Amino acid sequence: TEEEMYNNESAGPALDEFLDLLGQRVRLKGFTKYRAQLDNKTDSTGTHSLYTTYKDYELMFHVSTMLPYTPNNRQQLLRKRHIGNDIVTIVFQEPGALPFTPKNIRSQFQHVFVIVRVHSPCTDNVCYSVAVSRSKDVPPFGPPIPKSVTFPKSAVFRDFLLAKVINGENAAHKSEKFRAMATRTRQEYLKDLAENFVSTATIDSAVKFSFITLGAKKKEKVKARKEAHLFSVGAITWSVCARDFGQSMDIDCLLGISNEFIVLIEEESKNVVFNCSCRDVIGWTSGIMSIKIFYERGECIMLSAHDNCGEDIREMVQRLEIATRGCETTEMTLRRNSLGQLGFHVNFEGIVADVEPFGFAWKAGLRQGSRLVEICKVAVATLTHEQMIDLLRTSVTVKVVIIQPHEDGTPRRGCSELYRIPMVEYKVDSEGQPCEYKTPFRRNTTWHRVPATAGAPLSRGSPTQGPDRLQCQQILQQHQAVIPRSTSFDRKLPDGSRLSGSGRTPILPRSLFRRSPFLFLAPC
Repeated sequence: TEEEMYNNESAGPALDEFLDLLGQRVRLKGFTKYRAQLDNKTDSTGTHSLYTTYKDYELMFHVSTMLPYTPNNRQQLLRKRHIGNDIVTIVFQEPGALPFTPKNIRSQFQHVFVIVRVHSPCTDNVCYSVAVSRSKDVPPFGPPIPKSVTFPKSAVFRDFLLAKVINGENAAHKSEKFRAMATRTRQEYLKDLAENFVSTATIDSAVKFSFITLGAKKKEKVKARKEAHLFSVGAITWSVCARDFGQSMDIDCLLGISNEFIVLIEEESKNVVFNCSCRDVIGWTSGIMSIKIFYERGECIMLSAHDNCGEDIREMVQRLEIATRGCETTEMTLRRNSLGQLGFHVNFEGIVADVEPFGFAWKAGLRQGSRLVEICKVAVATLTHEQMIDLLRTSVTVKVVIIQPHEDGTPRRGCSELYRIPMVEYKVDSEGQPCEYKTPFRRNTTWHRVPATAGAPLSRGSPTQGPDRLQCQQILQQHQAVIPRSTSFDRKLPDGSRLSGSGRTPILPRSLFRRSPFLFLAPC
């Protein structure tokens, strides 16, 4: 039960080992960094907590066994006050734990559970398996969990887990419940601004005071910058027709693009029918009277201007160039070589991982890091990896719409995808051990030799490069934790000959725990 979970008084050796991998214990009193609503003055929420950083994130965990324990309070409200209001919860299990189901959790906010189960704890062979349970309205999120894989204790696993929980919280904010809460909060703020902070005084642009300049040269009036309104911090609006694919009809809407958000408001009902962050926009396809905006994993909205308002489309494109990191898409028709091959590899995200130099695809302008958003008029966001490969293999004429990579060769991603683990491709020797590696989406894609030395001591930091990272990658490969990077699509292969691994994340509604090793870890 939930009460049994909250009533764990102390952590065992296996949990302590996991906490040491995940972050560092910090003294709360006098702690000046991000504290996640924990008391840093009077120790009312415990004396210590778990803190770490990952890329540009600060994470403070609400650890159940570190929060105050109340002997006579079965519900442990001091603990539930913090953990029950978190969105993502890590559940830690020891070997032989009983099944866990989120149905036992009574909370309005806990939407994602990441279940971590330890194997052979406190030994040299310690490893972890990971599963995810999420509410039905929370969209899938990465990085993908390889099927039937256990992760060795390493900095790579730590980064994988932190990226998973950060992406889980970002994905939860896209659910209907949290979107409605965010919309309601913004409406209340706008109402408060309109009622309490609006001045009735008019702005007089005339000069109110004149001074004797004593022969000073009169300054010339500064000319206003052309189309300066496009650089506004607030939202710029246009009247558009938005395509409702669910009902196959057009809806009259107001499109607003600010420095932070893109919103569509239905004119008739005044309801917000779409919104996303400008950081999620990855590209757009513009025409004379219409525009298609791609965001996140390649989803899109289709808008058209009203009659004789083609100038609006040009302004929308200029505004998107200013407020987002996206770019105009490119349409290509790809040819096959004499073997029926297109000459490039694509991974499960629709991102081009390799292009055959000077092949037909390369000559057409396709480069490593490009992102496919449409294949033969079909949106890649609606396809599984296998469906994507089948479409590329079997289509007589392959027409694709791509989004070019950034100038450094990295693919364009939405903000919810940025915190992901880089996938490394390995070559193995005759004994199945990794001997060479190559990192995708870099200008220098040469193969590098894997050092033969054993793994070095782990760091609590978040390394992104260097020998520690490489040694952890080697350990990960030795435990068969292979994350499929890409699949080639040559001729149509028999079902038994296809490459496996779609990179999809298994969503498991049930996992295991028992009372004594149970842990709530709620990143904030």
